[in-house]
Amino acid sequence: MIYPDLEQPIPADLGRVHFVGIGGSGMHGIARMMHNRGLQVTGSDRSLNAYTRALSELGIQVSEGHDAAHAVGADTLVVTGALWQDNPEYQYALQHNIPVLHRSQALAWLNRDKRLISVAGAHGKTTSTGMVVTALLGAGADPSFVNGGVIEALGVSARDGADNLFVIEADESDRSFQLYDTDIALITNVDPEHLDFYGSREAFMQAFVDFAAAANEVVIASSDDAGCAEVLAALPADVHVQTFGFADHADVQLLAVDDSGPVSFTVAAAGQEQRVQLAVYGVHNAVNAAGAIAVLLHLGYSLADAAQAVASFAGTKRRFEFHAAVGGVRVYDDYAHHPTEVAALLAATKPVVGQGRLIAVHQPHLYSRTQHFHREFAEVLEQGADYTVVLPVDGAREDPVPGVTGELVSADFADQNRVFYAADWDIATAHLAAVAQPGDVFVTMSCGTVYQIIPQLVASLVAKFGDADLQTAPGFVLPGA
Repeated sequence: MIYPDLEQPIPADLGRVHFVGIGGSGMHGIARMMHNRGLQVTGSDRSLNAYTRALSELGIQVSEGHDAAHAVGADTLVVTGALWQDNPEYQYALQHNIPVLHRSQALAWLNRDKRLISVAGAHGKTTSTGMVVTALLGAGADPSFVNGGVIEALGVSARDGADNLFVIEADESDRSFQLYDTDIALITNVDPEHLDFYGSREAFMQAFVDFAAAANEVVIASSDDAGCAEVLAALPADVHVQTFGFADHADVQLLAVDDSGPVSFTVAAAGQEQRVQLAVYGVHNAVNAAGAIAVLLHLGYSLADAAQAVASFAGTKRRFEFHAAVGGVRVYDDYAHHPTEVAALLAATKPVVGQGRLIAVHQPHLYSRTQHFHREFAEVLEQGADYTVVLPVDGAREDPVPGVTGELVSADFADQNRVFYAADWDIATAHLAAVAQPGDVFVTMSCGTVYQIIPQLVASLVAKFGDADLQTAPGFVLPGA
């Protein structure tokens, strides 16, 4: 893995910029924005995808696979942290003194001289970023933004706007959120993770304290999260703080939440109240919306306008995203990859399931996370789902750790009749089809590659139930179709 050097100067003139891993969820948006600003942009990725095809349609040269020749002629290299150190393009840049920027440094270059809203937190920051962006657009603003997921209503994860506002999802995993000259810091929650990088809980918490203390205007944070409370208590007295949530002392308070369908709630601030109806599910999304409303209130919008604007949010890709339904079985996908996120997802999904069963398809992401949290994953999956299929670990940027497999999670279930460990995806899809019943809701969950199993899973369901009632999301393609 390649970590950002927070002390490295970022060149004012980047020249020709080559992106290594340009097809990533964050990288492609940054590449698009640099291209739109007139820079010559090229890129490469180990495999091509919808993002790289869209970039190619803009005239950006994208190469499949990694080769030192791709970096020849570049003035600046932009890399994703998921790269290995031996990547040939990265090594070529080092050998030829080509400046190498981590994607977070490229993002800092894009948002320099802007009024910056940075959304940080262990969970919910992609959705919260999408809510802030959607609300600002709905209120008549035109911000620039870079999000970690595609905003459903906009069809993109990044875009240049005409206003001076810039909204970003700020990543805490490698301390890169401290790179940005943040004006408004929105913190959804602080749940210690990424301890393989930070080394200790104390170092992780201090990173959030440093991030919040550096905000130029205001820190907007959860009133209910214990981690946020710890961070706020450690801030200097002159830091301006606003809170949101259920607590009586919250500056933006949630009241009368109804999550029996798409969530609705009353929001109260400065002696006023406003009812809000969202298009998405779950109490956690009511909380996320309260944070977005708090941002708009700080920017000078009225409570009524802020509440109306955030109600237009229709979700982000890979956040409880519908893919297909067949034989009375519905299939969704979600990015949840931490026990807290999984618990919130399963709780939010219950109203959607109705009288059927909630079946979780859990792909553990990272060996280190699985090693630290396998018991917690088992606990929330067993409590929140009716049945769980556990897949092998998606190691992503990490080397395998002996003894750390998906079986660590399945073995921790108290009731072994409610879990099945599948050693590969063929076994998983065959098993899921075998146990599927009309009324079931399947949810794949991970920030790894698990979404790629869905076409195979739906094909297995079609083989069992037939395709007479098959419904699919736009763009969904069955294998062999």
